[in-house]
Amino acid sequence: MRGELASSRHRHWLAAVRELATRGKTSTMLLASVFQSHDGQVETAGVSRLTIGIDPTVDFAFKKLLGSPEHSRITIHFLNAVLGGSPRISEVTILNPFLVKDFEQDKLSVLDVLALDEHGQQLNIEMQTSLPAGMNQRLTYYTSSLYVAQLTEGQDYPALRPAINICVLEALMFPRLPELHLDFRLRERIHGATLTDDLQIHTIELPKYTRPDKNDQIVDGIEKWAYFLRFAPTSTVAEIVATLGDEEFIETAGVLEMIAKTPSERSAYDARLKFQRDEAARLLQAQLEGKLEGRLEGRLEGEQIGKIRVLQQLLGVGESPTVDLENMDLTSLEALAADLQSQLEERG
Repeated sequence: MRGELASSRHRHWLAAVRELATRGKTSTMLLASVFQSHDGQVETAGVSRLTIGIDPTVDFAFKKLLGSPEHSRITIHFLNAVLGGSPRISEVTILNPFLVKDFEQDKLSVLDVLALDEHGQQLNIEMQTSLPAGMNQRLTYYTSSLYVAQLTEGQDYPALRPAINICVLEALMFPRLPELHLDFRLRERIHGATLTDDLQIHTIELPKYTRPDKNDQIVDGIEKWAYFLRFAPTSTVAEIVATLGDEEFIETAGVLEMIAKTPSERSAYDARLKFQRDEAARLLQAQLEGKLEGRLEGRLEGEQIGKIRVLQQLLGVGESPTVDLENMDLTSLEALAADLQSQLEERG
């Protein structure tokens, strides 16, 4: 019976791949890369040994995956995985659809995916490869903006629907918390009473996810997406399908494969990848320079504090409390040292 169920499941997978290929949502190469063996397991043909080579966390690929109306099934699968299917989402409208020309014309174009589901929920999905300053406030501001923008003149507050922001991060925003997925809502601090679920911020910190052992089955929907986002570039199409199982991942793998094989999309993807790497290098350099400047300023402040101590001892005046000196900036310390030096010189 188990073998019959497995065979039925994989026949269903193959039917889905063929349908996607027919509709132009994946390529015939993907179709050729997956087939069913006698024991019902997904195996690979020779062509599938090539890794996908496209990183879905690059904003171009991320928005094509989750912001394309023709791939709304992928978006729905992702949203249900993150939000737990309560309420279950079966329809979604992409409010700012993916367009290749947006990336060609503007390196700073809006890259978030804005969507509306059949329940009226306002949804924002974004990918962050770095951790910019003020990220907590930024997420709060964007989510609140989605909520406030719903009301038009004459509408009452009960018309408001939930505003939900989902942020996928390649950096650790909450390193002390072990959970991959964090769900922030308005709660009373002591009793945990719910004020409202209308404002939600979800974070998914990809560095917290580690590849499972080959024999371990991935069941959780968010973990499946974390696996895909982290390991798709170095996986084959057949490995993605065999590991994650859900039919939607056949389509996601097909989208990445089409980016790799479509010259205009591959060019736009490479340009965005270079831009993100340049930005990461710039941020790293700024951090290193900031640390160096901080160490230098700290050394100069220490020298001024030492000078003040000596001058106060020579003048026979009470020494300033350490905490007071440490709270003074370099300019103030230099001014105090100069004043003490003048006093000493006046004494001859």
